[in-house]
Amino acid sequence: MPTCIHGEVDDLLGPPAACATGGVAFQCPSCGSSHVAQVLGDSGGVSFVCTACGHSWS
Repeated sequence: MPTCIHGEVDDLLGPPAACATGGVAFQCPSCGSSHVAQVLGDSGGVSFVCTACGHSWS
């Protein structure tokens, strides 16, 4: 199930894919999977982790 993120993310991954809540469905830049989780970092930053292949990015 893709994670939906609200806000301006067009520059991050290109054209967004709409999800049921009106947010954005991210895709893993490594494998292309839409199984992506949003993770909060130690210093308050936001990162993403692909639950299909384990790739992480911010």
